[in-house]
Amino acid sequence: MTSSVVGPVVQGEQGQHRPARGSTPDIAGAAVLGGCAVWALIASVGRTARPEGVLLAVLAVAAGYACGRIAGSLLPVAATTAAALAGFGLACATTAGLPGHEGVDAAQWTLATGAACCAAWAARPVLLRSALWLLALAIAVTATVGGGTAGGLASTAVLLCSFTAARLRQRLLGLAGLAFIAAVTVGGCWAVAANAVPGGLPPALRQQLTEHRVRLWQDAARIAGENPVRGAGPDRFTELSPTAMEAPDPRTTPHSAPLQQAAGEGVPGVALLGAAFGWMLYALWRSPRSTPVVLTAAAALTALAVEASLGNALSFSQVTAGAGLLAGLATASRPDHAPTPPP
Repeated sequence: MTSSVVGPVVQGEQGQHRPARGSTPDIAGAAVLGGCAVWALIASVGRTARPEGVLLAVLAVAAGYACGRIAGSLLPVAATTAAALAGFGLACATTAGLPGHEGVDAAQWTLATGAACCAAWAARPVLLRSALWLLALAIAVTATVGGGTAGGLASTAVLLCSFTAARLRQRLLGLAGLAFIAAVTVGGCWAVAANAVPGGLPPALRQQLTEHRVRLWQDAARIAGENPVRGAGPDRFTELSPTAMEAPDPRTTPHSAPLQQAAGEGVPGVALLGAAFGWMLYALWRSPRSTPVVLTAAAALTALAVEASLGNALSFSQVTAGAGLLAGLATASRPDHAPTPPP
């Protein structure tokens, strides 16, 4: 009689057994974030570029992810609830209605709703879970009433996706669908910037995006086309874009993270930005947490990716840190579900 050695398994909150996450996602994350930082420095060599913004964003994501992994392992429900309440407070108290801060407003509502839904799925007592669902609903309603159109739509979408996540048994299918949504959004932005939309951009959509934003996107695409490999250098868009020069804000960005990366760091910069999003989805796929928690966090991060493609959400460190924190909380190993060593 022969015996086979079976790899360690982890039991999720809903009693599902799945393979332990291992160290591959962490190694991939370190490689991707390190690559983002190194390429920002390479794209700045020999120019009057300012890579500090990119380096700060990378540091914020890494710090948020590390804090999320630690707090999520020790106090999974309490830490996620605290993150939701902190995001709710920030969204209510800061930058409300200020010009140029629409992206950060919507992003904070999105992340707060995602954290509240993750906390609800992670909670076991019925009363606590019900209270956390009420918190998530309150955040979504507040975002709809006072958080602007983008914040309300994103929060509602995350809440609905979280409810739907309970019916999905294969998380990979849900993650693939969310990745497709993000890819289509980025492709649409590029098509608008390159004037490649079949039949032209509909007037209603152009009005929603605003003529100023469309011109910023076109300037970013032109700069990227002139410097496809290294870009023009990080944080040089304002001095190279005629549209940005006319804006009252001296720190105007392209209002699109992929286009900003393309203009500042060329095609490799865009690839690294996409790799960072892909790494988070990969880490969630390998997460030992339950499928509803994983898909809820992925939905919130995808909504953030859409907002970043259409606005300036990633220009604020609290947003990048919050994204890393949510990803860390949703991929942390629970202490009572530690992997069992193989015989």
